[in-house]
Amino acid sequence: MAELNKLPGHLTGANFLLAETDPSVVFIPEDLPPDLREMAATAEKFMDKEVLTRLEALEHQEPGVAVELFRKAGELGLLAVEVAEDHGGLGLGKVASVGIAEQLTRNGGFGVTCGAHSGIGTQPLSYFGTAAQKSKYLAKLASGEWMAAYCLSEPSSGSDALAMRTKATLSADGTHYLLNGTKMWISNAGWADLFTVFAKVDGQQVTAFLVERAFAGVSVGKEEHKLGLKSSSTRRVILEDVRVPVENVLGEVGKGAYIAFNILNFGRFGLGAGAVGASKDLLRTAVRYAGERQQFGKPLSAFGLVQQKFGDQAAKLFAAESATYRTAAAIDAVMATGERVDSIAPPFPRALDEFALECSILKVACSEVLDEVADETLQVHGGYGYTEEFPAARGYRDARINRIFEGTNEINRLFIPGLLMRRAQRGRFPLMAAVSKVSKEMLDFAPVEESSDPLVNAGMLLSGAKRLVLLLSGIAYQKFGEGL
Repeated sequence: MAELNKLPGHLTGANFLLAETDPSVVFIPEDLPPDLREMAATAEKFMDKEVLTRLEALEHQEPGVAVELFRKAGELGLLAVEVAEDHGGLGLGKVASVGIAEQLTRNGGFGVTCGAHSGIGTQPLSYFGTAAQKSKYLAKLASGEWMAAYCLSEPSSGSDALAMRTKATLSADGTHYLLNGTKMWISNAGWADLFTVFAKVDGQQVTAFLVERAFAGVSVGKEEHKLGLKSSSTRRVILEDVRVPVENVLGEVGKGAYIAFNILNFGRFGLGAGAVGASKDLLRTAVRYAGERQQFGKPLSAFGLVQQKFGDQAAKLFAAESATYRTAAAIDAVMATGERVDSIAPPFPRALDEFALECSILKVACSEVLDEVADETLQVHGGYGYTEEFPAARGYRDARINRIFEGTNEINRLFIPGLLMRRAQRGRFPLMAAVSKVSKEMLDFAPVEESSDPLVNAGMLLSGAKRLVLLLSGIAYQKFGEGL
């Protein structure tokens, strides 16, 4: 693999652990340019007028409703944000996608339909497809004419994705592969036109394939009866002697893991962004209800304990939102360099891999903020919150899956330190140099007086926390080494 260029510190993955943050290089949502604000406003208006007015039909999956609304989202450009302009997209990047995701996830199921399409459904083709593959499919996906789905999990392999059993066998004449197997928990399966399917060639080499719904041998199972996200489609995808042209191999034979896991990095980012939007919507719902509901002669919002709930949630949500937009802007900046990683053909954008750690952190942190907000929204509604007549119940049900899909939070918690150690071993993260510096600082430590400025105190606590993370990481690295 060709050596990568050195990036500025703030555009290097995990750099937040090493250096004090320079506010001038951190993007915040208040800095959104007018055109991106307008796009987010378009998404908000679409949700208010088109989607949220048809919740009953969506939640009961009345035939054609979800697909109709999906197509309308496409007509508005909401599905084309990250697709390159020369393939029918808007080419706007991650910052733009966050503002739209925040709106679309105000209904969990519809948000998943659009997010699974625009994210893990379309991005494998966007980042790993050949010119011919992109020319054939991308414009249809960007416009919403076609819907995409991502097929990795199987009945016997969820978190252990590479234990998949789906097989791909090359034909004797070398013109096509025969795919056989079953994929599980596939979002959009009931409606999708194009599937990115991962299978093992010769039972060993994990490979990605572009599989059209129209290919003979492709079928789907019945809708899963889910706890939440009832307006989305989740089914098995069944492949029985499906003939896939060799031209539809995505990337290289045997390099499917590069595609699967790098795409999941951005999938985790998208999940975090969506969780921020869903959290905001639920918090607004709870605050509105607390202002209207009277108990003991005054609104619930007048009680200190309720105010404390809202304050705690707002603080955590502010942190989640800030981290999401900061990471989005960093990804966009690295994407703009055009630098690519050549470990697979065609080479893929460096940004897919560079911020893998941050994407996992966002996935865990934002999904758990959403869980807390959803739980407390139901709590504030009291008994009414436990009924389907109020939105708190649906929000509570829809929130729960976010700690499971795109890699469980447990898997991501294991991935974060593991990735840090691997990068240290490969010279991509100067862990031991940082540990040495922290150790010296601790030996030279002098007590610091508490400031009258609470933000200064918070900054000192944060710096101390980062030093502890580095120190403990260094100890773990020295003790366990490659075992991590």
